[in-house]
Amino acid sequence: MNDAVSIATAVHEGKVSAVEVTKAALARIAMRNHLFNCFTTITAETALTDAARIDREIAQGKNPGTLAGVPFAVKNLFDIADLTTLAGSKINAENPAASQDATAVAKLKQAGAVLVGALNMDEYAYGFVTENSHYGATHNPHDLQRVAGGSSGGSAAAIAAGLVPLTLGSDTNGSIRVPAALCGVFGFKPTYGRLSRAGVALFSSSFDHIGPFARSVQDIATVFDVLQGEDDRDPICTKRPPELCLPQLNQDISAIRIAIAGDYFTKGAEAEALAAVQKVADAIEVTEYVIIPEADRARAAAFIITASEGANLHLEKLRRQSPPKVSRPQDFDPATRDRFLAGALIPSSWYLQAQRFRKWYRDRVREVFQNVDVILAPTTPISAPLIGQQNMILDGKEILVRPHLGLFTQPLSFIGLPVLSVPIHRQNALPLGVQLIAAPYNEALILRVAATLEAKGVISAPIIFND
Repeated sequence: MNDAVSIATAVHEGKVSAVEVTKAALARIAMRNHLFNCFTTITAETALTDAARIDREIAQGKNPGTLAGVPFAVKNLFDIADLTTLAGSKINAENPAASQDATAVAKLKQAGAVLVGALNMDEYAYGFVTENSHYGATHNPHDLQRVAGGSSGGSAAAIAAGLVPLTLGSDTNGSIRVPAALCGVFGFKPTYGRLSRAGVALFSSSFDHIGPFARSVQDIATVFDVLQGEDDRDPICTKRPPELCLPQLNQDISAIRIAIAGDYFTKGAEAEALAAVQKVADAIEVTEYVIIPEADRARAAAFIITASEGANLHLEKLRRQSPPKVSRPQDFDPATRDRFLAGALIPSSWYLQAQRFRKWYRDRVREVFQNVDVILAPTTPISAPLIGQQNMILDGKEILVRPHLGLFTQPLSFIGLPVLSVPIHRQNALPLGVQLIAAPYNEALILRVAATLEAKGVISAPIIFND
């Protein structure tokens, strides 16, 4: 009973109580979190109170929700009522506590899920490794000497380690998909604006998405369906009606046009990352290739826009000439501070040109999706690097690890496409991920393809540690 749907079913049927499930999750966290450093806060008292309420409702014949009794945790940039939202930073620790839950947290609680804590991340969500100078590095459950990926590293590692069955993260340039791939779990970034970001500390507003991590396609679809819906608290949240994906999971995919991303997405990666894509393609008999034009320029433009927008959010704290209580450059993670400072120096003309290119690129990709429904691509160019590793060799060139982990994710979030990273587990080797990509609002197509691959045994997310 390791997945969310199975837990909720057992709780509904009275086979196990929500309190028992919650106590077991808290015990796992207490026993194992020191190995992985996933959690920054554990909300044991409120979790047990919520679980007891769910049990009372079931005893009264009420339905506490789709996710009754399912433990979950969230990246520590989601507001949790009565707790300070750290966003991975030292500076934010001095902020007052949040007055209410983030919309996504509130929706999961309304569905009966039980919040057990907040999870480690790169400071202000600016990174791909979750090596945080304030709260420590999160370790990959597959190899404790390696990174979990980032910036939602705690969210992915907590799933892989079997601490909880559901977590939430955020994705700007790949911060859900990269750690999902490196930790061997499912990580879903829906269409930009599809899910509410209200109560979530932003990094780059025109890029930021939220989404779930889980160990099964069914769990991902269930959580996505719960989280859908407009929200006036988030001005970019779509007013488009929800489209429930769970009822569509088992539909035939023979009519779905699927292709492999060629050109840019077949270069600059280790052979094993490309082999993972081929393994998925072979399983569903995909042989066609498509070209997503100018993906390299899209990635460059994404760097410019995110660095500019992120720096602007923290400019007063970065400035040494600001009032002493405002100026805090020494209190940033050095890696984050240096990138924000570089972003603050980007000329406005570059930012404007990157935004103009963004519109052109969106139009070109829309044309690609006139001839294909789902595209396959690697999630990362390599499996998880070592903690502290600065450089790697790709295509015979020595390059920096941190920025290049997002090589294949950035060109897609640049225009807000929905993407699911699915886990490819390999015998005696670290996991890798494959991205399933669709046009905006076609999440159901992605999840149907993923469900087929899961049924064929091509993708899976086994727990590294069992009770």
